Amino acid sequence: MTSTAKSLPVAPNLIELAIGGMTCASCAARIEKKLNRMPGVEATVNYATEKATVRYAGEITPDDLIATVEKTGYTAVLPPPPTPAGATQPSAEPVDELRDLRTRLWVSAALTAPVILLAMVPAWQFTYWQWLSLTLAAPVVGYGGLPFHRAALVNLRHGAATMDTLVSLGTVAAFGWSVWALFLGDAGAPGMTHPFSLDIGRGDGAGSIYLEVAAGVTAFILAGRYFEARAKRTAGAALRALLELGAKDVAVLRDGRETRVPVDQLAVADRFVVRPGEKIATDGVVDEGTSAVDASMLTGESVPVEVGPGDTVVGGCVNAGGRLVVTATRVGADTQLAQMAKLVEQAQSGKAAVQRLADRVSGVFVPIVIALAVGTLGWWLGTGAGASAAFTAAVAVLIIACPCALGLATPTALLVGTGRGAQLGILIKGPEVLESTRQVDTVVLDKTGTVTTGRMTLVDVLPAAGVDRAELLRLAGALEAGSEHPVARAVAAGAAEAGELPPVTHFANTEGLGVTGTVDGHEVVAGRLRLLRERGLDVPEEVERAATDAEAAGRTAVLAGWNGRARGVLAVADVVKPTSRAAVHGLRGLGLTPVLLTGDNATVAKAVAAEVGIDEVIAEVLPVEKVDVVKRLQAGGKTVAMVGDGVNDAAALAQADLGLAMGTGTDVAIEASDLTLVRGDLTAAVDAIRLSRRTLTTIRGNLFWAFAYNVAALPLAAAGLLNPMIAGAAMAFSSLFVVGNSLRLRRFRPVA
Repeated sequence: MTSTAKSLPVAPNLIELAIGGMTCASCAARIEKKLNRMPGVEATVNYATEKATVRYAGEITPDDLIATVEKTGYTAVLPPPPTPAGATQPSAEPVDELRDLRTRLWVSAALTAPVILLAMVPAWQFTYWQWLSLTLAAPVVGYGGLPFHRAALVNLRHGAATMDTLVSLGTVAAFGWSVWALFLGDAGAPGMTHPFSLDIGRGDGAGSIYLEVAAGVTAFILAGRYFEARAKRTAGAALRALLELGAKDVAVLRDGRETRVPVDQLAVADRFVVRPGEKIATDGVVDEGTSAVDASMLTGESVPVEVGPGDTVVGGCVNAGGRLVVTATRVGADTQLAQMAKLVEQAQSGKAAVQRLADRVSGVFVPIVIALAVGTLGWWLGTGAGASAAFTAAVAVLIIACPCALGLATPTALLVGTGRGAQLGILIKGPEVLESTRQVDTVVLDKTGTVTTGRMTLVDVLPAAGVDRAELLRLAGALEAGSEHPVARAVAAGAAEAGELPPVTHFANTEGLGVTGTVDGHEVVAGRLRLLRERGLDVPEEVERAATDAEAAGRTAVLAGWNGRARGVLAVADVVKPTSRAAVHGLRGLGLTPVLLTGDNATVAKAVAAEVGIDEVIAEVLPVEKVDVVKRLQAGGKTVAMVGDGVNDAAALAQADLGLAMGTGTDVAIEASDLTLVRGDLTAAVDAIRLSRRTLTTIRGNLFWAFAYNVAALPLAAAGLLNPMIAGAAMAFSSLFVVGNSLRLRRFRPVA
C-alpha cells in the first residue's frame, strides 16, 4: 500500500538531493514517481538542475530517500553542509562536468569518420577494409555508446522505452550482426566490398555489415547530448551570480575605530560604515547620516530612496550620497539578498521540465519496432525460409529503425537557430526553452530598464511667466552639476546639452531636499517645494501647479528659483524607450496579453503603461510579490513569459514559463532567464519569441523526417530486401534533409 501524501499531517522536513545518472526528462519523472510512492513524501525532480526537492515526514529518513533513488537505478547525495561564517573553504580545482561526455564525443567522431567513408565509397574499400572498420567501430559502440546502453538497461528494468532504448537497440543490433557476418558469415572474406547499388532485391545477410550505422548513430547522438548538456550546465549560474552581488568586506566600528573585515564575519548588532559609492554590506537600520540609496536592483524603483536615521536599508544596494553608519539587523542567509537567491532556486526547481520530443516519439516507436522485428522473425520461420533468412530480416528491421538523423534533429536546428539569434541579439539557452514559447499567452513586462531606459532624463522645462526658459535651464543646471544625486545629474546633463554651464560658488547640499549656491551672482535654490519655502522664496501658484501636474504624470519635479522667487519647474523622468510602444504592439500580434509589473509607484507605472499601450498594471510590488504575481497568473491557467532586467526580476524570470532578460541588465537576471535579449531593446522580445517558435517548428519537422525516411524502409527490411546501400542511403539522406531543413532558419528576418 502506498500513499502520495500530498497533504502531510505534520510539518514535513525539506531537503534537496543531487541526482546523478539521468539522461532525459523521463528519468526525472520516474524518480519523482518512485519517491512520491513513499508514505509521507512529496517530491519534485528537475532534470535541468539535476536536483530533487523532497518534503518528508514520519519515520522516513534521508537515507531512505537516497536508497529509493538508487533502487530506481540512479545516484543521490545530500548537499554538503554550509561553511560556518568566517571559515575558509578549502581550495579545489573546478570540476568540468562535461569532460567525460566531451571525451566520448571526440573519440567517437574521430573513429567514426573513416568507418562511414569506407562504407559509402566503394573505391576506398581495400582488401580487409571491413576488419579495419570493425577495429574502429568497436570502441565507438562500446565506449562512446556506453551511456546509452546503461540508460537502456535502466529503462528495461522499469518497462520503459526512450530514445536511449532506440539508440542502444539499433546500434547493438547493427554491430552484433556485423560481427556475426564477419566471423561466421561471408563478410570477412578478403576483397569483400559493398557495391554502390540501390537495387531492391533479396540478398544474403551473411555478406553484409552495418558498422557505419552503429558508429554513425552513436557519434551523432553523442554530439546532440553534448550540446544539450552544455546549455543545461548554466542552470545554477543564476544563484552564483546573485550571491556575487553582495559586498565582499565591510568597515565595522569597534571601540570607535573602523576595522575592515570580510562581510561573513559581520554579526547582528554590529555597526558599520558605508561611504558614498559603496555597497551596503547587509540589511540594517541607519544610525547616523543621510543619503540617497540606489535600491533599483531590489525594488525596481527608478528614483533613489532618501534615507536617514531610523530608516532601514538592504544589503547589496549602493549608497549614492553621503556617509552612513548602519546597525546590522540581518546577516548571512537571513538577508533579503540571500532570500532572493532562495526564491530563484525554488522557482528553477519548481519549473516543470519539458520532456524531450524524441523520447515521447521513442516511447511509442520502440515497442512497435520490436513487435515488428519479432513478427518478421516469426513470419519468415513460419514460411520455412530458414533461420538465416529469418534472422537477417528481423535484424534488418532493428537496424533500419535506428535513425541516424535523430541525433541531428535537435542540435542542428538549435545550432542554426541560436546562431541566427546571436546575430539578432537573442541568446537561446537550450531546447527546453523552445516548447514554452509556443504556448505562452501572457507576457509580463518589468518597467524600469525594460520598457523604460532605467535612467533619469530631463524631459521638460516649465518656466514661470516672464522667465526665460534658457536662463532657467542654465542656472538650475549649473547648480545641480555640483550634486551627485541621479535627479540632479539628469538636470545638469540636460542643461549641458543646451550650452556651457557657468561656475558655482558657495554650493551646499540639503539632504533629501535639494541644493543651494551662487551662479552668475544669483542665490539659486533648486529642489523640493519645501526647500524653496524654507529659504524664503515666494512660490507662485502657476509654479506650484506645474510641479503638481508633473508629479501626477509620473515625473519628478525640481523647482528652481533665485532672488526671492521661484522661477519654474524642471521635470525629470525615467523615459520610455523609443521602440517600446511598437514592441508591445508586436507582442499583441503574437497573441500575447501584456502586463506591466513594477516596484515603482502606481502613478508612474500607469503613465508609462498608457504611453506604450498596456491596459493591465501591477505596481508597488516587492521581489517576492513579483514571483507571487507570476504564480497567480499561472494558477489562473495562463502560460506566462516574463521580461526583466534587474536582480528584483530574477526570481520571477525563473518562475515564469519563459524568462526573457534584457542583456543590458544584471548578470543575475540574465542567468535566471531562458532567453537573453542582448540589444536591450524590447522589440528583441518579439523577435525572440518568433525565432524560438520557428526553431521549435523546425525541430518537430526534423524529428518527423528523421523517422519518416527510416519508417519508409521498414517494409523493405521486413520483406528481406534490405540492401546495405539502402540502409546507408536512408541514413545519409535523412541526415542531409535534417541539416538542410535547419539551415532554412538562417533566412529568419526580424520585425521591421
